[in-house]
Formats: sequence, structure tokens, C-alpha cells
Amino acid sequence: MRNLRPALVPRPQRRDDATPVPVSAVTGAMSRLAAMWSVAGVDNPYSRRVALLKRALPALGVLLLLLIAVWPRLAPIWERMRFAFPAIDLREARELRMLNPRYAGTDRLGRPYVVTAAVGHQVPDRQDLMSLERARAEMKSHSGADIVVTGDTGIYQSQTQLLDLLGNVTLTHENGTRFVTQRARLDAAHNTAEGNDPVEGHGPSGDITAQGFRIFDKGDTVIFTGRSETLFRGAKMTTANPRQPPAVPVAVAATAARVEAQERAAAPRAAKPASEPHGTPHPAKPEVKPSRRTPATADAVGGKRG
Repeated sequence: MRNLRPALVPRPQRRDDATPVPVSAVTGAMSRLAAMWSVAGVDNPYSRRVALLKRALPALGVLLLLLIAVWPRLAPIWERMRFAFPAIDLREARELRMLNPRYAGTDRLGRPYVVTAAVGHQVPDRQDLMSLERARAEMKSHSGADIVVTGDTGIYQSQTQLLDLLGNVTLTHENGTRFVTQRARLDAAHNTAEGNDPVEGHGPSGDITAQGFRIFDKGDTVIFTGRSETLFRGAKMTTANPRQPPAVPVAVAATAARVEAQERAAAPRAAKPASEPHGTPHPAKPEVKPSRRTPATADAVGGKRG
């Protein structure tokens, strides 16, 4: 009996999907694309350009469609990659701008003063002028009291030590007195201030309104100009310890006496008579009093006749 051997059947080889495509296939595809874009067979330059545009324009349209489709995904990536540069104003670049500027100095008597602000801008073409926002000045009076002046805006002249304040100007004294106006000028060198706008003052002794003010005597004397109105707050007096009224200063008493003497001297003078409507003075007529006459008797009449 013959020995039978099983026939060997060759197994089919399974092709893996990850097997690389042969180089010949890629080369063939590239050659076909090159043949589509090739214009070597066209001898006329104009026809060559037309043929090239016929191929380039559709390709450009396809690229634009693809860019529109993927732009929502590319925009966030571009925003993360882009470097953000702050916007620079050319006007601010041309001028000097300082934050929290501070000017300190002394007046002619050696008393210190300080001028500060939130923002400072140097005025173009003027090295000694500085425009200030939310300006503030601190100085001392001759008696040593602290005086603080604030304003919305201001202009400080470093050479002349002058500070012009504009808008909601407030002057606060150490004793609680406060003046409010819209415009004022401070002379830090002489420790004086002045303003020609209406001013309102509030303090422990009362309230005052005026058309302007002047501060002299190194900050110890305040003079109000124009029409002024003052309201004094009186103190309550008790019977146990009554307060005596303050003595009148000698200078004030002398002025009052001089005014009273002038009024007494002008009182005896007669007033000028009133004039006629046409301007001719009319002399005053003497007042005639009616007299009472008694009737004469017959004897008296006869006696006179005889």
C-alpha cells in the first residue's frame, strides 16, 4: 500500500494595509500631474499664459474654499501666536508725561511747600510749565498752620513758583475753615493766594460768600473782595459764667469815630430844593397863617370918621 502524503496547499498571503505604496505609483501620479500643468507643447507665449491661467485659477479657488472651511480652527491658533503690542499715541510720545509728579521747595522765608498731582504733562515748547491733573499744594502759614489747596486741574511754573488751579478749588485751613471757588492762583514763593471768582467759606465761626479773596501776611490774613455776606454762629451764654464781648481794636474804633464825626458834620447842611419840571428852581413860599379879625362896632367906626 502506497503511503499517501497530504498535498500542501499554499496559503494566500494577506496584504497589510500599512504596506507602503510602491515608489513607481507615486512617480506615475506626479508625472500625470506634471503633464496636466505642462504647457511645453504650446509654442505661442500668449497661449502659454492662457493655458497656465486656466489651470491656476481653478486651483486658487479650491485653495480659498479650503481656507474658508478651516479658518474657524486656525483663528484661535493665530491669536495665540500673535504678539500683542500696546497702542501708542503719537501725541503722548512727543510730550513728557509723568505719573504722580512731586515738586518740593521752600518759600523766601524758608518754609517748605509741596505740589503733587496724579498725572503731569509738560507743556510743548515750555520747559518750565507743567500741566497737572488733580493738583494738590501743601504749605504752612506764618503762624505754622497747615494749608492744603486742591483743584481738578492746574498749571505749575517751576521758575516763578506760581500754581494756577482750575475747577473745584478747595482751600482748607488747619483750624477747620474751608473755602471753595472755581479759580485761584497760589504764589508759593511769597506764600500768598488770590482769586477773582465767587467764593464760599465755611468755618467754626460762621459762613461767608464773596466775589473774590486775597490771602496776605504770609497766609495769616484773608481779605474778601466784592459784595460779601457773612453769617456768624453765636455761642450760648450762661448766667453762671457769662462771657464778655471782645474788645474793639483801637484801629477799628478810630475809624468808626472818624466816620461818625463826618456824618455829624454833614447833618446840619440843608438839602437842595427840588427843581421844577422844566429845570427852573422854584423859591419856597413862606407859610401864611390865617388871622382872625373881629367885626368893628358902630361907635368905633364913627369915632374914626370924626
